[in-house]
Amino acid sequence: MSGVRPPIMNGPMHPRPLVALLDGRDCTVEMPILKDVATVAFCDAQSTQEIHEKVLNEAVGALMYHTITLTREDLEKFKALRIIVRIGSGFDNIDIKSAGDLGIAVCNVPAASVEETADSTMCHILNLYRRTTWLHQALREGTRVQSVEQIREVASGAARIRGETLGIIGLGRVGQAVALRAKAFGFNVLFYDPYLADGTERALGLQRVSTLQDLLFHSDCVTLHCGLNEHNHHLINDFTVKQMRQGAFLVNTARGGLVDEKALAQALKEGRIRGAALDVHESEPFRCLLAAPWLQPGPPEGCTQPDLHPPRGLVQRAGVHRDAGGGSPGNPESHHRPHPRQPEKLRQQGPPDRRHPLGQHGPSCRAP
Repeated sequence: MSGVRPPIMNGPMHPRPLVALLDGRDCTVEMPILKDVATVAFCDAQSTQEIHEKVLNEAVGALMYHTITLTREDLEKFKALRIIVRIGSGFDNIDIKSAGDLGIAVCNVPAASVEETADSTMCHILNLYRRTTWLHQALREGTRVQSVEQIREVASGAARIRGETLGIIGLGRVGQAVALRAKAFGFNVLFYDPYLADGTERALGLQRVSTLQDLLFHSDCVTLHCGLNEHNHHLINDFTVKQMRQGAFLVNTARGGLVDEKALAQALKEGRIRGAALDVHESEPFRCLLAAPWLQPGPPEGCTQPDLHPPRGLVQRAGVHRDAGGGSPGNPESHHRPHPRQPEKLRQQGPPDRRHPLGQHGPSCRAP
């Protein structure tokens, strides 16, 4: 297929272009925004095999969340597609290079869910420290929890927050929002982000570390806020877990693929990690974690905010609306520009230290 697709013909002599929401059904935002320039439909699909042939043949714009993946083979099925809007941050479920090769622009909504994800992250952290979920579960199961000894037994591993060290991997929008909240609770906050400009730590009153190993070694609780790519898949694995403090907590509200769930399950069973909270998972169902103790799993809570629609509307107005009218999409990402998750800085800093499995600078952790 050619990398340059023909312009969209729009006007009184041509039918309105088709825009499809691939993995959802709620089009209440898109319809009023695009009603004058496009026809909006939804697919509610989990794969391109479930998408109607009319959408594959005629859709010029596609909107999508995180539940569907578009590989090159999937992208080639779309005969007229010009733009993809990823509702949320990250591009790990879209083959960006192939999209560029096929002349398809890709943009996202990097500011969506920042506050809600940060709030959810803090809820997970507080729950791990205070053991709230497990106390609640014990009461519902009829366990007598009245005396100090009984509370301590059920809430084994609970700890005071003030003075603890929180390590943040990836200090993008969400990471910064979490850092500010954590400071208010009395955490000492460290972060590791080789892509962030110098001086950010001084502006926010945080402590920066130069390697992932330093962060893991000094943190009582580690929380992940970086995008997922081929370089940081299973960033938390059996090797890095052993670099964490004995009895540390782990929180992941970023991408499921950042954590090797088998290694995490084993670390929880052995007590190397005191507790973990995940609202993203590499695979469903997460069988390897079902028997793990002190685990708080859940769905991605950051998607539940009531005001997700304004940023969605903005990017879709700038992206699909403009592209349907023949202009350039807003916030485009394609192979013509460096992928924001590629570890450009690691390459600029020279070859990694081969004596260490993670290299001198550690894996890429570009934050959303």
